[in-house]
Amino acid sequence: MRKWLFGVVSVITLTLILSACGGDSEGSNDDGSSNPDDIKQEMTVNLSTEPYSLDPAIGDDNLSGWVMDHLFEGLYTKDKSGDPMFGVAEDVEISEDEKTYTFTLREDAKWSDGSNVTADEFEYAWKRVLNPDTGSGLAFYLYYIKGAEAYNHGDGKEDDVGVEAIDDRTLKVELESPIGFFDQLLTQWAFHPVKKELVEEDEDWAGEAEGYISNGAFKLTEWKHDSEIELEKNKDYHASDEVSLESIKFLMVGDATTYYQMFTSGELDYITNLPSDMIDTVKDDDQYVEQPYFGTYMYIFNVEEEPFTNEKIRKAFSMGMEREMLTENVTKAGEQPIYAMVPEGVETDGGDFREVGGDYFSEDLEEAKQLLKEGMEEEGWETLPEVTLKYDTDETHKRLAEVVQETISKNLDVDIKLSNEEWKTFLDTTSQGDFQMARMGWTGIFEDPVVMLDYFVSTTPDNDTGWVNEEFDKLIADAKVEQDDEARYELLHEAEELLMSEMPFIPVYSYASTYMVSDEFEDLAFYHIVDPNLKWVKKVK
Repeated sequence: MRKWLFGVVSVITLTLILSACGGDSEGSNDDGSSNPDDIKQEMTVNLSTEPYSLDPAIGDDNLSGWVMDHLFEGLYTKDKSGDPMFGVAEDVEISEDEKTYTFTLREDAKWSDGSNVTADEFEYAWKRVLNPDTGSGLAFYLYYIKGAEAYNHGDGKEDDVGVEAIDDRTLKVELESPIGFFDQLLTQWAFHPVKKELVEEDEDWAGEAEGYISNGAFKLTEWKHDSEIELEKNKDYHASDEVSLESIKFLMVGDATTYYQMFTSGELDYITNLPSDMIDTVKDDDQYVEQPYFGTYMYIFNVEEEPFTNEKIRKAFSMGMEREMLTENVTKAGEQPIYAMVPEGVETDGGDFREVGGDYFSEDLEEAKQLLKEGMEEEGWETLPEVTLKYDTDETHKRLAEVVQETISKNLDVDIKLSNEEWKTFLDTTSQGDFQMARMGWTGIFEDPVVMLDYFVSTTPDNDTGWVNEEFDKLIADAKVEQDDEARYELLHEAEELLMSEMPFIPVYSYASTYMVSDEFEDLAFYHIVDPNLKWVKKVK
């Protein structure tokens, strides 16, 4: 999801501009044009569901991250084009061997309560993510830091982690090996600071709006669980003069028909994940936005649960899909069928990583039937064990699951039951391994194959498949420290080939995102890697 030494961040910044309009509405001059000074700078967007957590160490889903990216700021942040720029840091010195970074923090970096953000709070926050007792699903992002992985696995000490506050404004970070995308990595919310005093006083500090303290462009002022979250402009933010919006309200409306109607009626200014039956209707609307998104939609298998303990049966299910039919008739937003894990978007000297690697399989119904037969014979099954496909509650996920259910039944003569759960419950269920086959999506934090393949590393907390392959783990580990681009990409191709040979998941399509944004707003920054940043948004009508 980013661009740096190894990958290129393909980022589109879309600016939605409204021309002056007439009428007697609020904020109009005598000549009918809008007077920006009189327009209330408020925006209401749809979050769809309750975020898993607003604790940067715990919220490892994109919904939580979207909210937290407006509440917090790390050493680096993204500019309007998605490139890394200094956030809380104002300077950095890099050692000759590129393994030691010494950051100087801004003197005017403040928490939302007006107190200073200190280097010690960065050290505390990062080590808290790594602390095994925290149970953070984001800890693996910090493994590039010296001693981080050993500490997270319980094999090392906290004092051996290469993060040290030299004084209030100086933070030294030591890496295991040089990495060319470290500044990109530091924009991820796992690297955000937390206020040490607050966290140590109350382990549930991030559960409510009252008492919540952050350091970003906005602050949390209200949280009605399962209903709405409200943020207000943080006057103590060092770049508050760049922030026009006085408030952002995140509503949690899960039903697509409802949130689309709320958009058309003006109750919502921004919605995403438009159902396919609406896309044809709105495609020509100037308020409609569609773009690629660096990620893969998939169904993961629990390889420790029958029948997916058998590799041939897993492959049969994958070959028995009809991806083009799904993207053309169900999702309809420009998604591309995919037959591997890493989507298009990573340029290498030899061409796009996906094009170089090619497809690892095809949809072959006869071979799928034969593999299913052989797998059942190997297991001694005359009848395939009952299969349930689990997905999180969402209109698109539901429609896809229903079509997959019908397709597998038609092509393989296998009955699949469907089960859905609300987002937070679904995350808990899959992380506990309580499933056979489940809907999943994975997007990297920068555009590089390693962040996509990272999902299947055995020590990655998000790897809910139960699939473990030591050779795969080693290839990924070697790729992370390889300094030669060509050799590095070769290691990643080998790793992906090994993954696809055992297929603990079904790749379905590479993502595309659809949005509707009210033409009353301008300067939303849309990225290929995360949801849009609203920091620079201004209401112009």
